[in-house]
Amino acid sequence: MHLTLLISSAGRRVGLIDCFRRSAAAAGISLDILACDMEPGLSAACNAADEAFAVPPYGDPSFVDAILDIVRDRGVDLVVPTIDPELTPLAAAIDRFEAMGARVHVSPSCVIDVARDKMRTAEVLAGAGVPVPWTVPFMAGSVLGQSGWPAFLKPSAGSASRGIRIVNGPGDLPEAIDEAMVLQQLLVGPEFTVNMFIDQGGVLRSAVAHRRLRVRAGEVEKGRTERDPMFRELAEGVARALPEARGVLCFQVIVDEETGPRVFEINARFGGGYPLAHHAGAEYARWLLEEVAALPSTAHDDWRSGVLMLRYDAAIFEG
Repeated sequence: MHLTLLISSAGRRVGLIDCFRRSAAAAGISLDILACDMEPGLSAACNAADEAFAVPPYGDPSFVDAILDIVRDRGVDLVVPTIDPELTPLAAAIDRFEAMGARVHVSPSCVIDVARDKMRTAEVLAGAGVPVPWTVPFMAGSVLGQSGWPAFLKPSAGSASRGIRIVNGPGDLPEAIDEAMVLQQLLVGPEFTVNMFIDQGGVLRSAVAHRRLRVRAGEVEKGRTERDPMFRELAEGVARALPEARGVLCFQVIVDEETGPRVFEINARFGGGYPLAHHAGAEYARWLLEEVAALPSTAHDDWRSGVLMLRYDAAIFEG
């Protein structure tokens, strides 16, 4: 069995490429890994791939066409996006990829529209009984009641901790904004990422939680897997709230000192800390390849708790 995989917006995702290589070998699949980015010559993951391509930024009207050109020319079987903003255009083009015989690893637009909007995330999850922080749209000039301070101010469509800040009172609020923002309950307590794998039948097959011990630029740098029925219950709630979600997703939860666990963000893709779940035995990359190759699934929820990840900077040299 031979498959060709394309990692888009590959950036620094060398760890993700390594997970797919090991998974393919374990499943008996011959795998070619392609990668694309705006500047592939400056991407570590593109250098680690078998072949790399330059593509326009995700906001460019020609972005999806450029990905489709690679799929057609190289016989790509699976496209795996890695950043939130590219999910929307790729989800809108699912049918175009399927017409070429390729699966793009993205949930339908109805799921992405919720995950990419923090206000809708809070509303949809709360409607499914998932505990969430209070969240309100922020309009320049609006003032919360005194009981609402301090709070988080964050872009409604933000990711990787972009643009978030703590506001202690009305005097900290901006007079003007250039994108949709929300004010959200300031949560105080340990933070966790829960990685989920939902199979093609819509069944939640695995939920792996890790404590975010240290974070850099919104991505976990040091983490440890922890098994607690609470996290499985939260994952089941997220899956219930998003019944059309498929593949790999992750969500963030803080166990607040006063209100208990609160889910505040969903990433409908492989999270940056996925290699920790993979090393703990939850090989989502393998299970995804098995689906694409129509092989029997080895998906399970028997992963190891207490696995510690300590990331460090490495380098790729050329010339």
